[in-house]
Amino acid sequence: MSSQKDLLSDHAYDGIQEYDNPLPGWWKWLFVLTCIFSVVYWVYFHSGVDGRGIHAEYDRHVAQVMLERFGDIGVLEATEEQLLAAMYDPEFDKYLKVGESTFKTNCVQCHGVAGEGGVGPNMTDDHYKTIKELTDIVRVIENGAANGAMPPWKTRFSHPNVTILTAAYVAKMRGTNVAGGKSPEGTVIPPWPKYVPQPKDN
Repeated sequence: MSSQKDLLSDHAYDGIQEYDNPLPGWWKWLFVLTCIFSVVYWVYFHSGVDGRGIHAEYDRHVAQVMLERFGDIGVLEATEEQLLAAMYDPEFDKYLKVGESTFKTNCVQCHGVAGEGGVGPNMTDDHYKTIKELTDIVRVIENGAANGAMPPWKTRFSHPNVTILTAAYVAKMRGTNVAGGKSPEGTVIPPWPKYVPQPKDN
């Protein structure tokens, strides 16, 4: 059996010596496995393959939440009938909140909190610069306008319904003529079509 003196390390600090106790075997193997895992992790998540990063995982999660959120209405289409339903059908009231939230998160910097305009045009009067009919609002949101002054949002929203509901929310601003709104720009266009409720399936 080794003596206590044999177990001491061969260096001293301020007259203090310590025992030469090696690290436990399990700790060494844990360290080795961690190093191996780090290489595998880096190759898998940081090799540039689409769909493996945390951002892709976040996008999948958001998409799943959106599918659950929009489960009652499915995927909306950019048609005049669909936009009018989103604007006026009471069943869409809770979903139109998505459009409101999206507008207030992404659009108020240019169009104002109530759509009164700023850098961008006033959304509350009857004058429009790039809109001729209701469905054009979707096109402008998706593709942008004014030679890039308004960026395209088609790839920035997590679900196509967000675009439709935002367009419906913007369309409903028309005619509110909020106080302090920006001076009219563009030309007056015909009123939005009248909404005709469709029969509900029993």
